[in-house]
Amino acid sequence: MTDTTAPKPIKPAGAFSSWEIGLALRYLRAKRKEGGVALIAIISFVGIALAVAVLISVMSIMAGFRSELLGRMLSFNGHMYVQGQVLTSPDRDAAVARIRAVPGVVSVSPLIETQALIRANGVTTGAMVRGLRPQDLGTMSYVASSLSAQAKASFGQGAYGGDRVLVGQALMDQMGLKVGDPIQVYSPTGADSAFGNLGGLEKTYFVGGAYSSGTADFDRAFIFMPLEQAQLFFGKEGVWDVIEMKVAEPDQVQKYLAPVRDAVGAGALVTDWRERLAAFWGALKVERVAMSIILGLVVAIAAMNIISGIVMLVKNKGRDIAILRTIGASPSSILRVFFMAGATIGVAGTLAGLIIGLLFCLNIGAIQHFLEALLGVQLFNADVYMLDAIPALVDPVDVFWVAVWSLVMSCAASFPPSWNASRIDPVEALRYE
Repeated sequence: MTDTTAPKPIKPAGAFSSWEIGLALRYLRAKRKEGGVALIAIISFVGIALAVAVLISVMSIMAGFRSELLGRMLSFNGHMYVQGQVLTSPDRDAAVARIRAVPGVVSVSPLIETQALIRANGVTTGAMVRGLRPQDLGTMSYVASSLSAQAKASFGQGAYGGDRVLVGQALMDQMGLKVGDPIQVYSPTGADSAFGNLGGLEKTYFVGGAYSSGTADFDRAFIFMPLEQAQLFFGKEGVWDVIEMKVAEPDQVQKYLAPVRDAVGAGALVTDWRERLAAFWGALKVERVAMSIILGLVVAIAAMNIISGIVMLVKNKGRDIAILRTIGASPSSILRVFFMAGATIGVAGTLAGLIIGLLFCLNIGAIQHFLEALLGVQLFNADVYMLDAIPALVDPVDVFWVAVWSLVMSCAASFPPSWNASRIDPVEALRYE
């Protein structure tokens, strides 16, 4: 007959049980005589929090600048381009209509781009003359918003598009021009005639308006001329150099390549902005990777402080470890107690750093303006950077990987001293107590 009154065997506590967690948290609340451990724990916590906050802030600010700069460059230039035989085929207008019908294509603009020399006020310099239709000015949002209503209205008015051109503000400052001034444009090739090519051709135009694209290099290099006038002046009547397109999602431009190729048909070369701006795009990616690695090392170095704290904690708790071992605690339990003590510092520091970094990024404009008012200095010159405040774009993916990296490094720093604690011989630990 089975004895039902017999006590049931005691089931040993599992991994990460309540007593292990409670002991780990208790060890973090060090007594006065163990103040060195508490101080190192506080330093480790602050170091991790600041490193995580800095990493999130720097990556968000870099992403904000990258987004602003890329947005301005892609506003001035196209997202996709079509070149090849389609530009001279009788089916050209029908191809443009098919491209415009592709889902996600926002605008389709025929362009002429030709290098020329310009002269005004005794200054001669090279420039790229871009011929475009007046209605296509609106596809360049930064340029269109910077032009006066009079400049927009006069552009393209007159015979063959008129004689008004739009000049970048940086180029106007360089040449000492103002709206209404004459400017001589010289074409090295000239136009074709019944007697052959006329060679170099020079014509006087007038500054119809000053534009600002937000990128000084573009403002200094490009002049806008009505498409019909550019075709006439450069001897390209009825000819387009390229068809430029803008799409709804320029960062996902690869998904539009196949539909546009199908719409254009054979005999056309379809490229996108990543190829035309390959050097710039590559530099942005290298910069992003390099800064992520450097700042990731800062987080790793901050997490290494946990090693010092756990080493001192193990040294101070040698007697406790020996007693725990003699009453039945396993080496793995000892390892988990000290591992959780170190990991807790890392988790708390990571959470604090995430909160500080996100609050800073989300309120960076207000913080900047407050510091400028408090210090009486301009920290971010809007005239230079064309922005009212420092841009910050918080990427949830970046935040996630920063948190994961910080936690991994904190756990990695906590493991070696915890492993050493689990290997302490209780007899040796109690010999000199």
